Amino acid sequence: MQLTFTFIILAVTIVLFMTNRLRGDLVALMALLAFVILGILTPAEALAGFSNSVVIMIAGLFVIGAGILRTGLAGMAGNLLLKWSGDSELKLFILLLVIVASVGAFMSNTGTVALMLPIVVSIAMSINVSPSKFLMPLSYIASMSGLMTLIASPPNLIVSQILVENGYEKLGFFTITPVGIIATITVIIYLVFIRNTLLPNEQNRSQSDVSYKLSPKKLAKDYAINDKLFRIVVPSGSPIIGKALADLKLPATYHIYVMKIQRRASEGINLLSMTYQEMAGPTSTIHENDVLYIQGIAPNVEDFVMENSLQLEMLTDNDMQELISKKIGVAEVLLTPTSKLIGETVSKIGFREKYNLNILGINRKGAYLLQDMAQQKLRFGDAILVQGMWEDIDLLSRETQDVVVVGQPHEHAGLAAANGKAWIAGVIMLLVVGLMIFEVFDAVISVLIGAVLMVITGCLRNMDDAYRKMNFESIVLVAAMLPMATALEKTGGMAILSNGIIDVLGNFGPYGVLIGVYALTVIFGQFVSNTATAVLFAPIAMTAAITMDANPYTFMIAVAAASGMAFATPIASPTNSLVMTAGGYKFIDFVKVGVPLQVIMFIVMMIVVPLLFPF
Repeated sequence: MQLTFTFIILAVTIVLFMTNRLRGDLVALMALLAFVILGILTPAEALAGFSNSVVIMIAGLFVIGAGILRTGLAGMAGNLLLKWSGDSELKLFILLLVIVASVGAFMSNTGTVALMLPIVVSIAMSINVSPSKFLMPLSYIASMSGLMTLIASPPNLIVSQILVENGYEKLGFFTITPVGIIATITVIIYLVFIRNTLLPNEQNRSQSDVSYKLSPKKLAKDYAINDKLFRIVVPSGSPIIGKALADLKLPATYHIYVMKIQRRASEGINLLSMTYQEMAGPTSTIHENDVLYIQGIAPNVEDFVMENSLQLEMLTDNDMQELISKKIGVAEVLLTPTSKLIGETVSKIGFREKYNLNILGINRKGAYLLQDMAQQKLRFGDAILVQGMWEDIDLLSRETQDVVVVGQPHEHAGLAAANGKAWIAGVIMLLVVGLMIFEVFDAVISVLIGAVLMVITGCLRNMDDAYRKMNFESIVLVAAMLPMATALEKTGGMAILSNGIIDVLGNFGPYGVLIGVYALTVIFGQFVSNTATAVLFAPIAMTAAITMDANPYTFMIAVAAASGMAFATPIASPTNSLVMTAGGYKFIDFVKVGVPLQVIMFIVMMIVVPLLFPF
C-alpha cells in the first residue's frame, strides 16, 4: 500500500510541477507532508533535507553571487561587452555568448541573465538590431554555463551528493567542465548559424504586434500613453492649490496619475518669465497656474477637471516630446522570478514613493493594461512601463533581486551597482574556488566561508541583505524534494523505476539505458525546474547504474547535463520566462529554435559523456 501511495504522490507532484499553478516549493512541501502523514517517512527522515549540505551550499552560493553582482564585479563583464562589441552584430553576438558563459560559471543563470539583459537590449537598439535576436541565445547560454563548474548549477551539487551517499567520490570543482565547454561551444555554433533564420527578428517574424524594439519612444507608442495623456492648467481659485499630490489621492479617487508638473515663475528685476519642470512625486505641491500632465482615460480626467475647477487644454507635439527627453524617459521593467513585487498590487508596492517613478502601464503577455492599475496584482512575466528621471530609472535598475530594467539609453545600460569593492569580491571568489579545488575544507564549508566574508567585508550591507538575496523558493524546493528519494528507496519504488528503464532498454546495454535516462530527464526538464528534475532523476539513474554494474559517474554527469537543457519551452527555465517578455517571443519561438538544438545536444552529449566518463 505504501508503494502505491508513494507513486500517487509522485504522480500528483509531477502534474502540479508541470501545470505550474502552484509554486514549486509549496508543491514539494505538500508532497513531504503527505509522506509523513501516510507513515511512509518519519519526521526525522522528512526533515533531513533541510540539513543537507547541498541545501546549505545553494543558500551560500546565492549570497556569494549577490556579492559579486552588488560590488559591480559581474558588471565588468557587461562593460567589456560594451567596449568590445562596437557596431558589429556578429561580434556582439559571439562576445555576448562567451561572456555570459564565463560569468555564469560562478553565478546562477537567473542572476546572469538579469545582469546582461538590459545591457544587451540597449546595445542591440544602438546598432538597430532587434533585441529578440539576442535574448533567447542569452537564456540558452546561461543554462549551458551551469555545466562549467561544480557550483554553477544546483543539479551539479545534487548529483555529487548522490554519488557521496552511495559511497563514491564527490565531483571535483572542474570535473564537469570539459562537458560544459563542449556543450557551450556546440550551442554557440548552432546559434551563430541560425541567428538569421530561426531566431525571431523584425524582418522574419509575423507576430509584429508583440515584437520589441524597446526604445523609449517605441515603448510609449506600444503602450499608447499619448492617447491617454492630458494637459491641465490650475487656475486661481482651484481647491487643489497648496495641496500635495499624496493628499489628493488621485489614483485612488479618479484612477489618474500626474506625470509631470510645469511651473512658471518670475525672476529678477525684469520679471523674466522662467519655466520649471519637475517630476510629479508624493510631496509635489500644486501652485496656481501650474500645468499638470496627467495620464488616464478621458471620463476620469474630465471628472477631475469639473470637480476641481480646472482647465483642460489641447496637447501639442512639443508636449509629447517633453515626456521623453535626455532627462526624462520611460523604460520597461521586468519582474524577476524571485521578485517580492509578485502578488502585490500596484497601489501597495510604493513605486512612486520609493523610486520617484510613475507606473504608466502593464504588459501582460502582449496585452497592455492601462486602466485601474492600482488594483492590478503583479505576476511573474509582467512588464511594467515606468516614467521618470533617467537617474531614478538607473536607481531602480540596481534592484536586481526584484526587477530588470530594459529600454534604457546606451550610456545608462552598462552602469553597475558598484560600491568600490569589486576587487574584494573577486578575491573572495578566487579564495572559494581555491579552497574547493585543493579540498582544504568540505565544499559546503568553503562556500560558507565565502558567504560570510561577503558580509564581513561589506560586499553585502549586512546579514539582512544576505538573507534577502537568498532564493528561498529554490532552497526549500531542494530540501523538501530530497526526501522523496528516501521514500522511493524505502518502498521499493526506486528499484521498480530503474528496473523498468533497464527492462525496456537493457538489451542495448548501459549505453541504451543511458540514452533512456538522458531522454526522460530532458523531456521532464522542459516543464519542471532543473533542480527538481535532478532531484527526481539522479537517484533513479544511480540505481540503474549500480544494477547494471556500470560507471555511475557516466549516468550522473548525463543527468546533470540533461537537467540544464532547458531549450524547448518558455517554462523550462526562469531565464526563458524572463526573456520571453523582453523579446516579445511566443511559445512556438522556443519550440522552433529549441527542439532542433535539443536533438543536436542529445547526439553530442551521448558521444561526449561516455567518451569522457567511460562505462
